[in-house]
Amino acid sequence: MVHRPVPFDELDRKIVAALIANARTSFAEIGADIGLSATAVKRRVDRLRESGIITGFTATVRPAALGWRTEAYVEVYCEGAAPPRRLAEVVRNHPEITAAMTVTGGADALLHVRATDVGHFEEVLERIRTEPFIRKTISYLVLSHLLPDSPEAGAARPASEGAADLR
Repeated sequence: MVHRPVPFDELDRKIVAALIANARTSFAEIGADIGLSATAVKRRVDRLRESGIITGFTATVRPAALGWRTEAYVEVYCEGAAPPRRLAEVVRNHPEITAAMTVTGGADALLHVRATDVGHFEEVLERIRTEPFIRKTISYLVLSHLLPDSPEAGAARPASEGAADLR
């Protein structure tokens, strides 16, 4: 898919904000809120999807409801220069890793890990450490979320935040 620059006006911003707040909002509801027909909203959403601005729709689930009660961030330090492509292969092999990124600073990567309990987390950590190019890890267990309504805490984004995030 080729991503060409596309016009992105105030109506598009309002549509995207509405979908961020609640991806299940109907095109008719969005249209009524912003002064367009449901058909016009659908055409704009289709264009935003085709252009790669909207990349998908998802459900947000509280991890604890699925049994994932332990959460940690893990700094990963590699021997030599481990290419991000190789790190990506490794993290894909561990379903407990919910986010992973290369970072600046001392660590080479930062992993967000969810596990059923501390024993499960320890087992995941040991699996990660068996990779031959990983020199060491430093872990930080999450005790509580200071922003419990954040997506990182497993909460849906409140509708009042949607528009503000796009300005």
